[in-house]
Amino acid sequence: MAYMSSSSSRENKSGFWKKNAGGAPGRSKPVYGAQHPPPVTNVTTPGWPTQKDDRGKGNKRDSFRDFENETSDAWDDGDDDLIQMASLRISLRDVQTSAKAVLDNHSKKSQSFKDVKLNSSSNKSSSSQPFSPHPHHHSGGPGLALRFGSGGNQPLKLTSIRYVSMTPPETDAARIDKFKAIFAEPSLDLTELRKLCWSGIPKAVRPTAWKILSGYLPTAADRRQETLERKRKEYFGYIEQYYETRYQDLHEETFRQIHIDIPRMNPLIPIFQQLIVQEILKDIPRMTTLAHLFQVKPVQEIFERILYIWAIRHPASGYVQGINDLVTPFFVVFLSEYIENDIEVENCDLTELSQTTRDVIEADSFWCMSKLLDGIQDNYTFAQPGIQMKVNALRELIKRIDAPLFNHLESQAVEFLQFSFRWMNNLLMREIPLRCTIRLWDTYQSEINGFADFHLYVCAAFLKRFSEDALREQDFQGILMFLQNLPTLHWRDKEISELLAEAYKLKYMFADAPRHLLLKS
Repeated sequence: MAYMSSSSSRENKSGFWKKNAGGAPGRSKPVYGAQHPPPVTNVTTPGWPTQKDDRGKGNKRDSFRDFENETSDAWDDGDDDLIQMASLRISLRDVQTSAKAVLDNHSKKSQSFKDVKLNSSSNKSSSSQPFSPHPHHHSGGPGLALRFGSGGNQPLKLTSIRYVSMTPPETDAARIDKFKAIFAEPSLDLTELRKLCWSGIPKAVRPTAWKILSGYLPTAADRRQETLERKRKEYFGYIEQYYETRYQDLHEETFRQIHIDIPRMNPLIPIFQQLIVQEILKDIPRMTTLAHLFQVKPVQEIFERILYIWAIRHPASGYVQGINDLVTPFFVVFLSEYIENDIEVENCDLTELSQTTRDVIEADSFWCMSKLLDGIQDNYTFAQPGIQMKVNALRELIKRIDAPLFNHLESQAVEFLQFSFRWMNNLLMREIPLRCTIRLWDTYQSEINGFADFHLYVCAAFLKRFSEDALREQDFQGILMFLQNLPTLHWRDKEISELLAEAYKLKYMFADAPRHLLLKS
């Protein structure tokens, strides 16, 4: 089943990565967020041109344009810089000097932030602030803790894989037995499984539960193994049939965008960033483009194949930025079926897994992501109408449940699209830690149309949770910076359970009054 990669000559097709990356319909700019801090941009390399400050002087109603020019936290083209850099010849000394400057700069900022935090704590008693800080509000500014406390400056050492033990934890043993009893039924009761999964799924049985809830596996127990074998074979048949076409004129822009987007994913999760530093130091002397910087194996190659095959098989939408994030929870959950390592903090070497195991994880991730996207594909078709409708619905919902916040946003000319677009586009993955996303998806998959319908109520509950903090921000930039960098780094299951409870209440508060979701011209 192992997939054999194409020849290296085709991989290095001349001029492929230097093509113009102009905008295409439906293509969005890269988005950063609480879990995706932007790269450091204030370190220059000797001999490289510096970017001029072209900030404009707009009025308050024009403040969104000013904000976009003044920050790299939310919108940053990025691609043009990479294309220009691809044509430059860079010496190893320059690279090492720049890397050292980045690390030194980051270290100084980290120490500065710690000093500010200590001084803030010591002066708290003498402060003349008219209000007490909200427990979720960081005095150092929104998002700072996520940037400066993201695990240190140096890449984590690779850790050996710890394979899954057959003995479940005692705390989960009773619940796991309930799940296994349901799985063993000749014809599984999907309603009962949804009820059991809504409040969270034990790690040991989550892979099987997700495959059934997503519709990838049938409810009939005797058909599951046959289905798995057939669908995995079908996926790698698609690889053999279509993956070679990624350099054809019709598809090369799609594959190029996928290839660029994948390294931007999950910057705080080590396995998604493996070999970047090693590749910089080892390959720059002999490389002709910067494509080598983004060939992070084996994880990124798996994601490239999954996303490219999905795009080829769904021409109505093709590949749109944001879809790449939706593979991650499935990949991590199905990986947990084989290893016990904590993917969020451990830099485990996935090459220790057999090729057959990696193929199984890849195929299962593809099919489950495909099932998810079948229910929200209008989010990614031309002009992304599904997202526009959901953002408008969120606006109407907040207008009804939190009028002070709604009026505050209106008074400062903050449009819901400016901060909630990526909540819909990425299903909150860039706002909360991966462990919380996985717990959230336990419930989404337990709800009928959870990713399409219930997600709206979760977003409303999410915004309402930070209402007091947003009300304290008195201008456009402060509000938008806060809403794009919400302090969720240390969230756990408790916070997600509270969020889901509030979303459930909102859903049934408006269940018999669906007119609040109707669009208004």
